[in-house]
Amino acid sequence: MVYWAQKTALTWQIVLLACASLLVTACINEKENEQLPYYNTADFTPIFADQTGNKQFGNAHQIADFTFKNQYGTVITEKSIEGKIHVADFFFTSCGSICPKLTANMSKISEAFKADNQVVLLSYTVTPWIDSVKVLEAYAKRNKITNPNWHLLTGSKAAIYTLARNSYFAEEELGFTKDSTNFLHTEHFLLIDGKKRIRGIYNGTLELEAAQLIKDINLLKEENAGG
Repeated sequence: MVYWAQKTALTWQIVLLACASLLVTACINEKENEQLPYYNTADFTPIFADQTGNKQFGNAHQIADFTFKNQYGTVITEKSIEGKIHVADFFFTSCGSICPKLTANMSKISEAFKADNQVVLLSYTVTPWIDSVKVLEAYAKRNKITNPNWHLLTGSKAAIYTLARNSYFAEEELGFTKDSTNFLHTEHFLLIDGKKRIRGIYNGTLELEAAQLIKDINLLKEENAGG
């Protein structure tokens, strides 16, 4: 009787160990298969890479070339962020509604990656006729923006608006019929990978979304490390 009790107990231990092993394996596989989608159109329909491990993923939509100046008067172009992950948002210094929340949450992202030169933050002003280099510098000082990889960008209104609408798909209303005379305002943060492809869209006014964005940046860093 004791023998059978011991055998039954041993059998249950084996079953439990097997279940635990399967659970661990499933978690590992889930982590390995975790990936961020690509966004090729303004309706932000997510598209996932095929299962063959092809990280090039065909001809995904890319952010166009640009040339602007940051809050220190330094010229920033697409070459300045070549091969780097970047987060983009659109704001203006006199905005009293959503922009303070955008800046506060972007500051959290900045703090998380302040020592990482492979993560860049680009905040484009949507009132460049007001937000000159000096105005942006003063705004940076007021908001304690000291991360050298966080650029507040100004330049041609038409160039900023075209880039926002046609490259970043920045507005909730699909903006392809709009031109630079229509005011641009959006609460979105856009996550862009090192090949200038859109990999995430977030509500920049929400702390939870900013926290998710930080996690997704780390996921992209793992993807880059894996080749």
